[in-house]
Amino acid sequence: MKRAGTKGRRRGSVMVEFTLSLLVLIPLALGGWSFGTAFFRYAELGSAVRAGARYASTLNYDSATSTPSASFLSAVQKMTVYGDPNANAATATPLVPGLSTANVNLTVGFANSAPSTMTVSITGFQVPTYIGTTTLSGKPYVWFPYVGYWAPP
Repeated sequence: MKRAGTKGRRRGSVMVEFTLSLLVLIPLALGGWSFGTAFFRYAELGSAVRAGARYASTLNYDSATSTPSASFLSAVQKMTVYGDPNANAATATPLVPGLSTANVNLTVGFANSAPSTMTVSITGFQVPTYIGTTTLSGKPYVWFPYVGYWAPP
């Protein structure tokens, strides 16, 4: 004996199960994608900051205090943002979308009245996420010992 009509009822339950599982799977997939994108942006920022700090540690430092000169600071900021210390900010493309020279901080450490470290960090940069944005304050940062030529005026 065959039962009549059981196949039609199973189709409806499969559709309901599929819909309920999508309610869990779609946000999970979007969250994973968002986390991956944010992690990739942070890695790009880390690479840019490392290049800027490495450049600052070898550049001739022309200030007698821990406050860098405008030309030194500008060169380090452009190196961090554009990958070129002589880049034209009006036409150059940032290495990380949305990054500007205003987001780059340079801290010069002094020891024995001479520059000893160069620390480059990112502040005020917003990373888009699935639920909004995350603002980075002081991270990522990289420091290198200063090995350049110190020539205060």
